[in-house]
Amino acid sequence: MDLPINAPGHASLAAVRDCVSPAEWQLRCDLAAAYRLVKLFGWDDLVFTHISARIPGDEHHFLINPYGFMFEEITASSLVKVDLNGKTVGETPYYINPAGFTIHSAIHAAREDAACVLHVHCLNGIAVSAQAAGVLPISQQSLFVLSSLGYHDYEGVALNADEKPRLVRDLGSNNFLMLRNHGLLTVGNSIADAFLFMYLFETTCMIQVRAQSGGAALTPIPQPILDNIKAQSAAVTKGLGGQLTWPGLLRRLARVNPGWDQ
Repeated sequence: MDLPINAPGHASLAAVRDCVSPAEWQLRCDLAAAYRLVKLFGWDDLVFTHISARIPGDEHHFLINPYGFMFEEITASSLVKVDLNGKTVGETPYYINPAGFTIHSAIHAAREDAACVLHVHCLNGIAVSAQAAGVLPISQQSLFVLSSLGYHDYEGVALNADEKPRLVRDLGSNNFLMLRNHGLLTVGNSIADAFLFMYLFETTCMIQVRAQSGGAALTPIPQPILDNIKAQSAAVTKGLGGQLTWPGLLRRLARVNPGWDQ
């Protein structure tokens, strides 16, 4: 059984913070915040999805959630550090979701720019992932997704290492991956970017499901507009990407669920 956060054996704030670099501690704080924000936005699936962040350095270690924790409980010190073989690095009383390791380790190993990999089982995303046509160009939000989107066919619960090459192939160099019949995944060169991408992805799917429920014919956005969306995206965020929204998200989180940085 997993230990609750305050159970005996849980690594204290001082014990973890004192034995990691300042860069890793900041990464831990941001990743714990991302888990709590996923809960705040209603994208969590009890304990069954995952966000990982690669620790700077040549070791290719990354941080992921302790299996069994609710997302609103996760703290910087409770995150588990693992290597690309799934072996825990350092002392921890916790273990990780093996399916989460399969998906995330494959992407971190293949993509040097994959500083953060965010995977959720949000209801709107799963609904669209089951549609043969996938994401439709029917909203402004959908254009950002379609400009960098791959699809991966369902192969069952992600426990088989043989699936890794196909997962990496289907993601390619994209930032968005729709896991057919399963959920959504985003890749960012920061936690802030991966979170913003997921916000756009899930919002796109929510709009699509609602538009389809009306029963009327849908109006697609012309291809020339889609072709220019990357340049428009950079202009809208002033080149900051997720960093434009991240400080505000942390302020919102501090008002409703503080303590992630413990």
